[in-house]
Amino acid sequence: MRHRISRLKCSTQEWIDVHRTAHQLGMRTTATMMFGCGETLEQRMNHLELVRNLQEETGGFTAFIPWTFQRANTALGHIVKEEATAVEYLETLAISRIYLDNIENVQSSWVTQGLKTCQLGLRFGGNDVGSIMIEENVVAAAGAHHSTTEEELRRIIRDAGFIPKQRDTLYRTYFLN
Repeated sequence: MRHRISRLKCSTQEWIDVHRTAHQLGMRTTATMMFGCGETLEQRMNHLELVRNLQEETGGFTAFIPWTFQRANTALGHIVKEEATAVEYLETLAISRIYLDNIENVQSSWVTQGLKTCQLGLRFGGNDVGSIMIEENVVAAAGAHHSTTEEELRRIIRDAGFIPKQRDTLYRTYFLN
C-alpha cells in the first residue's frame, strides 16, 4: 500500500529505522497513520502493530496521530472514490487509544476532520488537539482547509468536558487555559 500511494517516500523499513535511530539518540518523535485510501482493515492494523512494537522497543514516540486521506487535490483522488467517514475516523481513533496503550498521547485532528469531529474525538480516546497550525502545508495541499483560533480550540475542549492546556512538543504543560 505504501508503495502504491507514495512511491517517492521511504519504505516502511526505512521509516522504522529512522525513528529507531532518532529514539536511540534521545530524540522523541510522533507517529502518524493516514488512512482511507483503499487499504484494508488488516493493513491498518499492521501499521498500528509496527508503531506499537517500535514504541515497546524504544519508548520514543510522544504521540500518535491518525488522519484521513484527503483526496481533493491528490494524484490518487481519481482512484479513491470514497473518503473515510467521520465514523471511521472516530472508530480508528478509539482503536488507536486502546491498541497503542504504550503511547501516552493520541491526537484528534481538527486539521483533517474539522472542529466538530475533533471535539467528538476527545470522547473517543483523543487527549490532544494539536495546535492552531500557523503554517500547515501538507494536508492543506491535499485539499483540507480547516482553520481555527486558539480561543476556538480552548472552547471545543471545554465544551467536551476537558481542561485545555498549552504544551510543548514533549507534552510539558506550560499554561492552563
